[in-house]
Amino acid sequence: MSTDRRAAVWIGVLYIVGTVGMVLSVVVTDAVLSGPAYLAQIAADPNRVAIGALLLLTAGLALALVPVVFWPIGKRYSETLAIGYVVFRGALEAVVYIAGVLCWLLLIALSKQPGAGAAAEFVRTTETVIWDQVGVFPFVLGALMFYVLLYQHRLVPRWLSVWALVGAALYVVSPLGSMFGHSLGFFMAPLALQEMVMAVWLIARGFNTVPTPRRELETSPSRAGLPAIAAGS
Repeated sequence: MSTDRRAAVWIGVLYIVGTVGMVLSVVVTDAVLSGPAYLAQIAADPNRVAIGALLLLTAGLALALVPVVFWPIGKRYSETLAIGYVVFRGALEAVVYIAGVLCWLLLIALSKQPGAGAAAEFVRTTETVIWDQVGVFPFVLGALMFYVLLYQHRLVPRWLSVWALVGAALYVVSPLGSMFGHSLGFFMAPLALQEMVMAVWLIARGFNTVPTPRRELETSPSRAGLPAIAAGS
């Protein structure tokens, strides 16, 4: 298996691990963190929130590794887009996930303190703003850089890249709507589905091999130690 093929498989696996971890974290914690009595519910069952925090941290680390694994491939085609992808969907998105985990762990600690309702409400509000409004923008910017690069150089089928670009444009509608008091989370669905389809595609097929000037130079006869044949000789 070539290095690029191995990287494609890892990227697909990391996408799936990240998505599954994120979904499971919501499933595990939803019954405890929902409703007005969430602080009492956390105090009665803190382990659920702790498990959810670990799942969320796993998801965040898995997704943050995707740009790192893609970097050696992406930089051959566009170092600007590849490094932007690392910054936004690697570093900044990882910070968002860590902040979310920290909020949940703080709620566990506050649930044990009498009279901590105001502090807990501040943490919950902060968490909501991070997830529903602020944290989405690094994700969308990183996704746009990644899929523009894939589209320009045909590293995956064009229909898959176009689906992602449209999905990323729709994705940003949700946080904008949340800022004005509207619940528009369903706009996130197209990109979420696309990433799972692409994950399966990368595991099964890998990236398309597209020549780059650097790669052509490295594999030319003269660089390979073979005599170059002059045209017409």
